[in-house]
Amino acid sequence: MNATIYKIVPALLWQEARRTGRFDGAPVDLSDGFVHFSTRDQVAETAARHFERQTDLLLVAVDAAALGDKLVYEPSRGGALFPHLYAPLTLNAVIWEKPLPLGADGKHIFPELAP
Repeated sequence: MNATIYKIVPALLWQEARRTGRFDGAPVDLSDGFVHFSTRDQVAETAARHFERQTDLLLVAVDAAALGDKLVYEPSRGGALFPHLYAPLTLNAVIWEKPLPLGADGKHIFPELAP
């Protein structure tokens, strides 16, 4: 499927991942039993729907191939396939992390995204 997938993470929560070398998930991930990701085409809607007007967020780009068979694409909103990781995210799969600031219009400003 997608070579790069994306995770929106509160900066404070990501600090723990940097310290331990793995990200077990945000509260919603822990509750659902998997780490939620978005593809390039889905991430802006994810930000608008689940992180509206939130500040101090990071956008984390992840090499999907590095996650192996624990990464599963499953139907969600309107039947779209979303990447779900049924394991902790190890930081060796992270390509980059960048701030996800809010623009004057209250929407997040995204860096250039890989396919």
